[in-house]
Amino acid sequence: MYEYLTGKISIVAPQYIVIDVNGVGYKLLVANPYRFKEDSTMAVRVYVYQAVRDDDISLFGFSDQAEKRLFMQLINVSGIGPKSALAILANPDHQGLVDAIANNNIGYLTKFPGIGKKTASQIVLDLKDKLASASTGDLFTSSASETAEEDNPALSDALAALKALGYKERDVKKVKKNLQGSKASTDEYLRQALHLLN
Repeated sequence: MYEYLTGKISIVAPQYIVIDVNGVGYKLLVANPYRFKEDSTMAVRVYVYQAVRDDDISLFGFSDQAEKRLFMQLINVSGIGPKSALAILANPDHQGLVDAIANNNIGYLTKFPGIGKKTASQIVLDLKDKLASASTGDLFTSSASETAEEDNPALSDALAALKALGYKERDVKKVKKNLQGSKASTDEYLRQALHLLN
């Protein structure tokens, strides 16, 4: 699973962008391609979600972690696929979307393409409590811990390994707090984490 790609934007098309990472062009479906600019000199970071189906593998791109988090919430709603979620996120007022869900504003949600009253009601039902439990700051601002994790790929890899081993998210978060601030290899982080968990 990809977390993000860092490279140069080589193509901006109506529905996607292509990011060149060391000579390999990755096609990313994005909500609003024209937020990105073709630039052969400056590298950018684009957050990524990989969707795998029987007949297709697609990469979806996001300008920041907040947009990706909102996308991940939307695709967990019954009846909302990745492309529908992307169409919803094409509206740049993401805070307005969150407010509409929190306030049960079905009319706002049905303005999005392919979203009828039934699906809009399902979005509210599935996400109202989740978005209420996460503050606006949590959704739209990268936390210090996430930034620290990004700057420490060894720690990030160790935490991903814990999740792959079946440890619960809350346990992984507790371990992360204890390991942040230290420098070690992925194996050393993993050993320390397993010791703490056991």
